Amino acid sequence: MLSSLPPREREIVDILYERGASTVIEIGEALSDELSGSAIRAMLKRLEAKGFVAREQSERGFVYAPSVSDKTARKSALSQVVRVFFNGSATSAAAALLGMQDEMTGAELDELEKLIGQAREGRNQ
Repeated sequence: MLSSLPPREREIVDILYERGASTVIEIGEALSDELSGSAIRAMLKRLEAKGFVAREQSERGFVYAPSVSDKTARKSALSQVVRVFFNGSATSAAAALLGMQDEMTGAELDELEKLIGQAREGRNQ
């Protein structure tokens, strides 16, 4: 879903996920290179029309925020990574993550183990 966006629009949405609701000026300050306020507003208008961004009036003027939950966006992005890099195999993706165990804390490994247990329980119901 987000992967279908042009790079600049994707960068704006990424900024909004990272920083939360932001004004045109705040978005402009966070962009990798300078863009005029009118160019940013035009992209935000397109993103709003596509359903990726919502606009709301505030004491700071209009603020823009992602309209797709970060959980939904993460799941979509991860699904694409699994499809492209792991031939659609969630098992291969998980094995690759576990191959990074030297970079994981004991608590993170415990959390993964807990999530696997919950996934098994969910299958048995």
